[in-house]
Amino acid sequence: MSSLHPMLNTAIKAARRAGSIINRASLDLERVKVSRKQHNDFVTEIDEAAEKAIIDVLLTAYPDHRILAEESGRSAGAEGPGKGDLVAMDNEAENLWIIDPLDGTTNFIHGFPQYCVSIGLLQRGVITQSVIYDPNRNDLFVATKGRGAFLNDRRLRVSKRHRMNEALLGTGFPFKNLETLDRYLAMFRLMTGQSAGIRRPGAAALDLAYVAAGRLDGFFEIGLMPWDIAAGSLLVTEAGGLIGDFQGDPDYLHTGDVLAGTPKIFGQLVGTLGPMFPKRAAQTA
Repeated sequence: MSSLHPMLNTAIKAARRAGSIINRASLDLERVKVSRKQHNDFVTEIDEAAEKAIIDVLLTAYPDHRILAEESGRSAGAEGPGKGDLVAMDNEAENLWIIDPLDGTTNFIHGFPQYCVSIGLLQRGVITQSVIYDPNRNDLFVATKGRGAFLNDRRLRVSKRHRMNEALLGTGFPFKNLETLDRYLAMFRLMTGQSAGIRRPGAAALDLAYVAAGRLDGFFEIGLMPWDIAAGSLLVTEAGGLIGDFQGDPDYLHTGDVLAGTPKIFGQLVGTLGPMFPKRAAQTA
């Protein structure tokens, strides 16, 4: 991997600092304080401490940048979009960091080792830097737009599989808003019959990183938030994959409905799942 962009280096520093907080806490989970934001949606003091550490690193380096973070919304930095104004992620934001300090909180509090730190930089509507850090495996996924995606200094490429019946797919079940559950289960049933298998590990950002790394051939999920998607989306495209909404369009950060995969698998997912799940309006938190 060639020399890293300065902003990416800063994001890596922030992600590793958050990962250290998460790893220390994982040694004694019984002491971690957990609260419920809504049905099946948890937050811990570790999410909040990790997020604060990330924001401190980013704003120390770039005090004029904006922040959109899962736990605090618009809590720091210059005036920018908050949780209730996700539509404002438009071309007006020169530098907007989109942060999930602990994607996979439910896994974390159960000691299930599938969670990560996710940091993406949105510049005038385009994700240009991304870091996804898995503190369990010390796996560092990074990408800079136009310069490729990497895992621990190894260049990433999506898999070469192009037949759906050979494809391993990742997904996530609706868990907060269950209104879409029946429609999702119909999609799940269909894809179970058409693919080589489906996995639901429970951390969407890491699932997207796995698509970039060729560990998954495709991914689909509905109702995600920008901090679940931002960093992983750049990893996928820089590794030669495609990402879009269920119609294949690029407004997935706003709608939260995401398909990703190798070019051939992505096209088949759009063709199969797009008619089953019509385009939705941009969401708010």
